[in-house]
Amino acid sequence: MSVSAAEAELSEDEFAGLELVRQTSGIHQSDFWKELGVSSRKGSRIVESLVEKDLVDREETVYNGHNTYYISPTARDLDFTLLMAGDMLSPFIGEEEVDPNSDAFSQWIMNLAYQE
Repeated sequence: MSVSAAEAELSEDEFAGLELVRQTSGIHQSDFWKELGVSSRKGSRIVESLVEKDLVDREETVYNGHNTYYISPTARDLDFTLLMAGDMLSPFIGEEEVDPNSDAFSQWIMNLAYQE
């Protein structure tokens, strides 16, 4: 994965925080600072910086009976390659039910087989 300009400017603590969010695929802020081994104040500053740089998303939530934030990777960090077969997106992505005997599903499976 290439490093964006925003990532190149991160402090060591900010980079560690970003990696933690990516590795966990999302974490509550109350656990974030504990996992990083920093104070809650410093953890909040790290999260604020990452949000400002559009590297993570932050959403208000209640966790263990307390108001906190859920920190998650931005959508651009998501890996969709497991849904692809060649240049075809999985037919299971969408609103409708997929017929496993359909041509679309068969073509996707064939592309998976030829991909390797």
